Amino acid sequence: MSVDFSKLDTATFGAGCFWCVEAVFQRLKGVEKVISGYAGGSVVKPTYKQVCEGNTGHAEVCQIYFDPSVISYKELLEVFWKTHDPTTLNRQGNDVGTQYRSVVFYHNEEQKKLAEFYKKELDSSGIFNDPVITEISPYTELYIAEDYHQNYFDENGNQPYCSFVIRPKLEKFEKVFKEKLK
Repeated sequence: MSVDFSKLDTATFGAGCFWCVEAVFQRLKGVEKVISGYAGGSVVKPTYKQVCEGNTGHAEVCQIYFDPSVISYKELLEVFWKTHDPTTLNRQGNDVGTQYRSVVFYHNEEQKKLAEFYKKELDSSGIFNDPVITEISPYTELYIAEDYHQNYFDENGNQPYCSFVIRPKLEKFEKVFKEKLK
């Protein structure tokens, strides 16, 4: 199936391991394509090994191509905030390092405003015991991750990381957002 990117908008989020983020966003109505990659660092065309060493400045991210007539950027932000812990610095669960930071890479001023507004609202709501530390930065470039990282959960669902980390996260996500699922 080919995707007509001219009718789509783009969001780029980092929320820990990109395998988890990809698995969540691929299941939303209106999301046409999700690409795992690296963004926000200083090394051109980094490899997974380089990013994991923590010296490139990149975060593991997912670039999400979505149809704004079906799902809005605001709705994607809601899923982003509710499917990871935005209060932990450079960590999600057992995944530790700057590459696992919570980050929104905005593509335009409207995305920036919405992300900053939502972050402020979450922070002042008292939902979390700790401050929301999610980075909100301008999008510059995505370096697409190696092929074996793409569609990871769908192609490797029986692997231990998928069974013990991604599957429980997806089960929770599917209960909370069942009306938004494909």
